[in-house]
Amino acid sequence: MKRKNGWRKSIHKCWCIPPEQNAAFVAAMEDVLEVYHESYDPNCPVICMDEKPFQLLNEVRQPIPMKPAKPLREDSKYERNGTCSIFIFTEPLAGWRYIEVQSRRTRIEWAEQVKALLDEHYPHAPKIKLVMDNLNTHSIASVYQVFDPQTVFA
Repeated sequence: MKRKNGWRKSIHKCWCIPPEQNAAFVAAMEDVLEVYHESYDPNCPVICMDEKPFQLLNEVRQPIPMKPAKPLREDSKYERNGTCSIFIFTEPLAGWRYIEVQSRRTRIEWAEQVKALLDEHYPHAPKIKLVMDNLNTHSIASVYQVFDPQTVFA
């Protein structure tokens, strides 16, 4: 779609398309969908977790403020100031969410975030169901790598 100012307007939808013939993906997705169909249980909350790296950018030139019938205009040039990782935990059925920004995205940060989830946000829940992607850092091995056994089983 061509616009007056020469910019193209891009419209597209994103989907989770499983790789062909990937039984492991389909089996894992069926497990997740089954958990999402469960009724709310405050003694076993379903917590969804995700993380995303972000670039930290500064403007090189001041944006032009929006005016009636004109949007905010920002220059495409920027200055890169490193990266960070945003961790998000949400319990959709309870309307709860928690976001934490970390400078890195390793096993250590992930394990520390899970520990904070259990110790600070859900200290009285006997059990939680944690729904997350299968990133290699998201494993019980990460917890054992970061914490001693007494902490893990406390």
